[in-house]
Amino acid sequence: MTLIAVLQLFGIPTIFSTAIIAVAVTFGKRIKAVKLGVQAMLRAQMISEYNKAKDKGYAPIYAKDNFQNMWDNYHNLGANGVMDGIKDQYLAMPNRKEDIE
Repeated sequence: MTLIAVLQLFGIPTIFSTAIIAVAVTFGKRIKAVKLGVQAMLRAQMISEYNKAKDKGYAPIYAKDNFQNMWDNYHNLGANGVMDGIKDQYLAMPNRKEDIE
């Protein structure tokens, strides 16, 4: 009897396959949780930045660049478009206090 036949007799390939699948499923769940957590943090930060700029009436260029970077990454994570309107409003704000009409 070959080694492979002995291993099959005891179900080792099945046990090994089951363990690999269990690890893959657990890893997949963790990756999804991290993705959703990062999305939530980016969304919260963008909303906070938007509210601060709205209160001031303007958003400096460096803040807009940072906001755009956050939005790009949020969007690349598969966001559902909820933040599109906020992004457009934020980027349309004046760049300086002096530009407020």
